[in-house]
Amino acid sequence: MSALRRLIPYYRPYRGKFALGLGCVLISTSVFSLVPTLIRHAIDGLRAGRPQQDIVRLALLVVATTLAMGVFRFVMRELLNGISRRIETDLRDDLFAHLTRLDAAWYGRYRTGELMARLTNDLSAVRMAVGPAVMYLTNTIVGGVVSLFFLLRIDPRLTVIALLPLVVLPVLMLRLGRAIHTRFDAVQEQFGVLSTRVQENASGARIVRAFRQEDAERARFDRLSEEYLTRNLRLAWVNGLTNPAFALLAGLGAAAVIGVGGTEVIRGAMTVGALVAFGLYLVNLTWPLIAIGWVTNLFQRGAASMARLVELLDAPVAIADPVTPAVLAPREGGRAIRFAGVSFAYPATEGHAPRTVLHEIDLEIAAGSVVAIVGATGSGKSTLLELIPRLHDPQQGTITLDEHPLPSLALRDLRAEIGFVPQDAMLFSETIRENLRYSGATDDAAQWGARVAALDDAIAGFPAGYETLLGERGINLSGGQKQRATIARALARRPNVVILDDALSAVDTQTEAAILSGLRGALAGRTAIIASHRVTAVRDADLIIVLHEGRIVERGTHAPLLAARGHYWELLRHQQLEDEVASVA
Repeated sequence: MSALRRLIPYYRPYRGKFALGLGCVLISTSVFSLVPTLIRHAIDGLRAGRPQQDIVRLALLVVATTLAMGVFRFVMRELLNGISRRIETDLRDDLFAHLTRLDAAWYGRYRTGELMARLTNDLSAVRMAVGPAVMYLTNTIVGGVVSLFFLLRIDPRLTVIALLPLVVLPVLMLRLGRAIHTRFDAVQEQFGVLSTRVQENASGARIVRAFRQEDAERARFDRLSEEYLTRNLRLAWVNGLTNPAFALLAGLGAAAVIGVGGTEVIRGAMTVGALVAFGLYLVNLTWPLIAIGWVTNLFQRGAASMARLVELLDAPVAIADPVTPAVLAPREGGRAIRFAGVSFAYPATEGHAPRTVLHEIDLEIAAGSVVAIVGATGSGKSTLLELIPRLHDPQQGTITLDEHPLPSLALRDLRAEIGFVPQDAMLFSETIRENLRYSGATDDAAQWGARVAALDDAIAGFPAGYETLLGERGINLSGGQKQRATIARALARRPNVVILDDALSAVDTQTEAAILSGLRGALAGRTAIIASHRVTAVRDADLIIVLHEGRIVERGTHAPLLAARGHYWELLRHQQLEDEVASVA
């Protein structure tokens, strides 16, 4: 339950309305507690032969009291349930904002479906705890105290007899509450696994069909769904036990009241009206006690879910802004970049030790130059490029931009200098225009980027042109079109530094030549770093770096590197063999 304490700051903006809502709970419960007393007076009045107008007046008071209670309960629900929705929204916003600050290594430890489950199901459980659970808990406490007060006024001895079965209630609540917490946590964990499977199948539908794995995936999903059902049934068993157990205890008390109280009425020690009022107050006390089971359920679910959300909120931000950021001098054109003794290792994951992928990289990139990075798959090309916009930070060495160490710059300022084209062409489910303008570029800049990336003709061929709506991750574009769109998006912001991570791997040779022709003009005066496995994409670079197993093994320009007949020559020879095989096929 301690996890729920983290929600206290979220109440502060609404403390006035929250206090008013709790006040309405207090008033509505107190007002309703007058009804049994009015009924008592009416019954005893009828038996005593009081005038009809007195009885009518008591009946009207019951109606007025009930109406007043209804008004206050409406306001109570409107305020407290509304506040719970606002707190849910505030918490969701904070979670999303924090997730945007976490680094790529952190995301590597969590599955997408698990995160989605926490941001949906767990948030809903927390909302029920901060709103309805608090409301009903307050109602239970106030109703119980008021009812107990009137019960004691009517007959203290009978009150003790009625409440004797309830002495085991705290122990029962504690044991059931722990069971609910543990089992609900297990349900939410399995829901995350199930969500991940659905997400992966939805995004990889074409792969599933291509490998004829529909039946296998259905079988896997059935197993996960069956486990989810099993865990839910175990939770339902505990939930189903809670209310009947509390009702049984309350029923034993009611049986005692009927037996003992009825005897007192027969003996004349208690009036019929007093016994009826006592029974109604006992019901008013019993139902809140039964509601404790439901409230306990809500709080335990909310606590389990909030603990899972706190795990996200407390995730450390590994790559953050400096306290006093350095200021880059404004300029148009390229920026100088320098790697000095840079080594990088991906952190350890479950069952795997840390994996070093870059070793003591020393590299100077002059402002306005074009530098190419080549190497076999797994040589560290992508990791090297991702260090520049600080998607990762190296464990050793320093990287500078115009002599400023990258950690000394505000992330917003650093990344504003860079147009990044990742290896995985990621697009959003928006129009082509909105995707190209993602960085805040103008329409003219977006169209210019599309022309440079040789995408404008393809866009013109779409029925809606730039207003064509893309599917998830741009699924309705070909691989080459997606890559060209990401190139256009990066260029549209007109950055000083352009990073292309194997950005032409999915285009044909003719399109590649058109894009390279456009890029030569677009990159003029800008610093460009291009990682590629195609020599045609890098042969005109000012400097070519050859990576092998995370180390720079060769550097130079195209002709001298070929003449050296080293790793670069081997890469070119393998590429030529692949092209020959492809042409024969």
